Amino acid sequence: MKKSVLMIIMTVMVAVVVAACGSNNNKEAKTEPAASTNGATPSVESKELTIKHQLGDTKVQTNPKKVVVFDFGVLDSLDKLGVEVTGVPQANIPPYLAKFEDAKYANVGSLKEPDFEKINALDPDLIIISGRQSDAYEELNKIAPTIFLGVDNTKLVESFKENMNTLGQIFDKQSQIDEELAKIDASIKEIHDKAAASGKNGLIVLANEGKLSAYGPSSRFGIIHDVLGFKPADAKIKVSTHGDTVTSEFIVEKNPDYLFVVDRGSVVATEGAESTSAKDTVENELVKNTNAYKEGHIVYLDPNYWYLSGGGLVSMVEMINEIGKAIQ
Repeated sequence: MKKSVLMIIMTVMVAVVVAACGSNNNKEAKTEPAASTNGATPSVESKELTIKHQLGDTKVQTNPKKVVVFDFGVLDSLDKLGVEVTGVPQANIPPYLAKFEDAKYANVGSLKEPDFEKINALDPDLIIISGRQSDAYEELNKIAPTIFLGVDNTKLVESFKENMNTLGQIFDKQSQIDEELAKIDASIKEIHDKAAASGKNGLIVLANEGKLSAYGPSSRFGIIHDVLGFKPADAKIKVSTHGDTVTSEFIVEKNPDYLFVVDRGSVVATEGAESTSAKDTVENELVKNTNAYKEGHIVYLDPNYWYLSGGGLVSMVEMINEIGKAIQ
C-alpha cells in the first residue's frame, strides 16, 4: 500500500516538472522574432544613437516608425531607400515627389511655418529639418527628437554624404547608402574632368519675377564650381542665401562661356508679383552678345532639384546629370 502511494506521488511530481518545463519553453519561444510566413521582414530591434548635428546632439532610436520630414532632399532619399514617412509639408512639393501629396501623409504645415499642433497630435518618433525650419528647432525638439540635416554649402558634397550616412545609421540602410554614394562619386569625377578639360567658365544666376541674383563658389549652387569643375566667371561674387543682385549689364561684362539659370519663380509663386519667365528675363538683347548665348550654352536648371530639394540621393544625381548633359 505504501509503495502504491509513493508511486502515485512520484508520478504527480514528474508531471508537474514536465509541465513547468514546457511552459518555460513556450515563454522563451515567444521572445524570439516570429518567422515570416509571407516573405515580410521581421521587426528589427531598435537601439539608441546620439546624432550630432549643426543645432545640437539628439538621442534617436533606430528604425523609428513615425517620421516627420521637412527637407525634400531627405524625403527623396528616404523614398529611394524604401523608408516610409508619416508627415510632410505638402505645399510646393516637387513633381517628382508628388506621391507625398496623398491624404495618407499628414500635412504638417509649410517649409517656413510648421504646424506644431498637428505635429504634436501625430506623436512622431523623429522629426528631420533643414535650414528653412532651423528657427523652429527648439519647439519641434520638445515634441519629438529633432535632427538638422541641412547641407553646408561651403562643403556641399561632404555634408551631403554625412547626412546620408546619418540616415543609413538611423534606418539600418548603410550598405545601400554606400552603394549610392559610390555611384555619385563616379559621376562627379567624370563630369569634373570634362569641365576642367574644356577650360570654360560659368556664371550662375537665379531668376525670380524679372530680377536676377548671381551665385558663385561656396554658395547654395556653388557645386558647379566647387565640385563639378567649372571656373567661375567672377570669383568675387558675395556669398549669401539670396545671392548677389545683378543686372544684364553685369552678365555682359563677365561674358560667361556658360550661363546657368535657376528659375525660382516657376516653383514658388510670389503673391502680387507679375509673372515673368526666366527666359524672358535672361535672354534680352544685351545678353545675346555673350559667349554663352552665341554658343547655345544658356542652361536652364530644373528648380525642383536645385531650389526646392537638393542634397538628396535623387536630387543630387539629377543635378549632377544636368551639368553633365550641358557639356556633352
